[in-house]
Amino acid sequence: GTPGVGKTTLGKELASRVGMTYINVGDMAKEGELYEGFDEEYDCPILDEDRVIDELEDKMSEGGVIVDYHGCDFFPERWFHIVFVLRTENSFLYDRLESRGYKGKKLQDNIQCEIFQTLYEEAMLSYRKEIVHQLPSNTPEDLERNLDQITQWIEQWMKDNN
Repeated sequence: GTPGVGKTTLGKELASRVGMTYINVGDMAKEGELYEGFDEEYDCPILDEDRVIDELEDKMSEGGVIVDYHGCDFFPERWFHIVFVLRTENSFLYDRLESRGYKGKKLQDNIQCEIFQTLYEEAMLSYRKEIVHQLPSNTPEDLERNLDQITQWIEQWMKDNN
């Protein structure tokens, strides 16, 4: 999902509820300096996707990992049994991004990204359509519903595959 939709909040809480490993790719990249440059226009580092894949490969092959990142097209399809794209209404998203200090082109492009469903479409093109699901992420009630729904899915998957 777009920055600000609630991926980190959902991912951390879900991992603690179901006993899985949570990985925030942005934090991992920062700690390991997994970058290939800096984007002056967006005022942010450019991820070295190959190094990220190398860094994650062993953990992902073990399973039980929740991966949090705004893009997904460079992750191997074999890594995921299900992909959730969080969606947030623009009025909520604008306020969240603005409170993070996003402004100008960076703010507008992230809002447009959400309007045009860019990351949902990326996920649909990157993975089998039947494993990609959109979830609303506007309110604390949405968060609870999403946590319950994903927890149920994980429990069912565990029963079916163990």
